[in-house]
Amino acid sequence: MSAGVAFPQIQPPPPILEPNPQSDEIIRQQVWGVLVGVYPQGNIVEKRQDQRFPYPHLLYLTPVGPDGLTPIDESVTVVGKTLSERGLGFYYQSPIAHRRMIASLETSEHLWAGFLIDITWCRFTRYGWYESGGRFIQSVPSPIKRTVR
Repeated sequence: MSAGVAFPQIQPPPPILEPNPQSDEIIRQQVWGVLVGVYPQGNIVEKRQDQRFPYPHLLYLTPVGPDGLTPIDESVTVVGKTLSERGLGFYYQSPIAHRRMIASLETSEHLWAGFLIDITWCRFTRYGWYESGGRFIQSVPSPIKRTVR
């Protein structure tokens, strides 16, 4: 190791919250609000345990503090890959330093649905982008205040 090299501080992830059936149902309802706007026919078939839908849309990720609600840094824009009732896959160009974030997705009513997400995996693609995904923990207010047109 050479002198003068500074490595970023890595924060341990917050404790994992236990699954909550009430929270899971609220998440499902909000995800379907997003999907209805994207796939009004709803006839896509998926062979995995959770049906995944292609989600090639921009969305925002906002890092949050230990409470899972308080933004601690600027939101970043990422490109959606897949969306299911329990999680999200996405692409982005620069490393993301946070594991817990609020994912803000546009709903069929042109509002923002917010989901606390635990990003559980990441891989570097051969095209120079990162691909990640994670599980929704709970539905939360979106910190995005922009009006969608």
